[in-house]
Amino acid sequence: MNQVKSKQGFVVAGLLLSILMASMDNTIVATAMATIVGDLGGLDKFIWVTSAYMVAEMAGMPIFGKLSDMFGRKRFFVMGLILFMFGSILCGTAQSIEQLSVYRAIQGIGGGAMVPITFTIIFDIFPPEKRGKMGGLFGAVFGLSSIFGPLLGAYITDYISWHWIFYINLPLGIISLLLIALFYKESLAHKKQKIDWLGAATLVGAVVCLMFGLELGGNEYAWDSNVIIGLFTGFAVLFLIFIVAERRAEDPVISFSMFKDRLFASSTIVGLLYGIAFIVGSVYIPLFIQGVTGGTATNAGLILLPMMLGVVVSAQTGAISAAKFGYRNVMLVFAVIFLIGIYLLSTVNADTTRATVTWYMIIIGLGTGASFSVINMAAIHNIGPDRRGSANSTVSFVRQLGMTVGITVYGIIQRNVFSDDMKETFKEAGQMFSGDGQSDPRALLSEEARAHIPLPILDKIIDHLADSIAYTFAWAIIPAVLVLIFVFMLTNDRLVGEQKETKDNQSISH
Repeated sequence: MNQVKSKQGFVVAGLLLSILMASMDNTIVATAMATIVGDLGGLDKFIWVTSAYMVAEMAGMPIFGKLSDMFGRKRFFVMGLILFMFGSILCGTAQSIEQLSVYRAIQGIGGGAMVPITFTIIFDIFPPEKRGKMGGLFGAVFGLSSIFGPLLGAYITDYISWHWIFYINLPLGIISLLLIALFYKESLAHKKQKIDWLGAATLVGAVVCLMFGLELGGNEYAWDSNVIIGLFTGFAVLFLIFIVAERRAEDPVISFSMFKDRLFASSTIVGLLYGIAFIVGSVYIPLFIQGVTGGTATNAGLILLPMMLGVVVSAQTGAISAAKFGYRNVMLVFAVIFLIGIYLLSTVNADTTRATVTWYMIIIGLGTGASFSVINMAAIHNIGPDRRGSANSTVSFVRQLGMTVGITVYGIIQRNVFSDDMKETFKEAGQMFSGDGQSDPRALLSEEARAHIPLPILDKIIDHLADSIAYTFAWAIIPAVLVLIFVFMLTNDRLVGEQKETKDNQSISH
């Protein structure tokens, strides 16, 4: 018994390291993004460094989740971990923002296998009465890793080189790989299923068309251009084919029958909306600190610290409370806190102090953390072991869809508002600089360049950047309100041992 527990502990340690690595990577990149843009250029393309990772990860999640149900968790987790590390090495060698985006996509494919399978393994190896505690632990580690990520990333960016923010994934990944390879012994009894190649291909194609259409529209091409119309048409056609294929497939990538369960369906929608709103704060608050207040990458990293502390607290609190008070009751409290935090962020301006932003970030973190643990627990409450990988990856996929659409749509909003406001300012700046090129908005992220811009012009630029970020947060209130609405649709079930096992045995059938 002790030997089994010991092996189980090593497996948990390996899984925790993988979550540490994946979540820390996201926050490190967000913190260092301004410095990376200052080095590589491409302010108009910086969103793609995040979007490329998210699109690749999102597209891979349901596919690898289904494959893990069919052929086992271990092989696909290991494959994802190796791909993630390989992508990290490539990211560290990037010489342009385009290269970095492509390499981040390779990381994303690895994450698409690694992240959802991690949580599925936890539900496989622990009995129901311990899953709430483990869910809270993993949610807390996600937050803790996000705390150390910004600090470590900021230090590396300021004192070494941003290239090394990717290389630090290697030692963590190697240790995780060894622990899982040596100590995780999964059951060899897996349900033989046919691979839904048509569903997988059309899903990936639809996601790619949607993201390119949103990113390129109004930027590289006019919204009514043939290219953009073609991309959105491609998305619509491929998505319709995907729906038809999934309804006819013997073993679909995403089983629509799972959505007949109210708890699964409502949890998935809440996860989607949380993803849309939460990503805005993670990306634009560091940009606000560096671009508006003139802070360093370290300052930007520190500003995420209070948010992640809030995430840690609410992830643990939410998971433990859900077992006592039920999913809906617990999530209602945190959804209200989240809405208040998003509203407060929409009030920032060029005069907002860092202390004020810190309080806002704490509130956002407290409102968000429970969603990482409670929503995952609620979603698979009525799903049996043979479909748990598919269900968990579907929830993760939909949350990533929200984050991907959020970062793209809100990136368009912020960029367009900022660009429109800058036109008049840069017209004045052009007269003063006589076209010397110092009016590039990218200069805001470089202390040297800022020093060469006359103070009256710089003040106007900073005001425009602050206003565009606040305007973006104002639009994020919409999904935050919808989170609160859809939380009411959750059932108030609780995670308890014997009842949960019974429900597992009576899980939804195809």
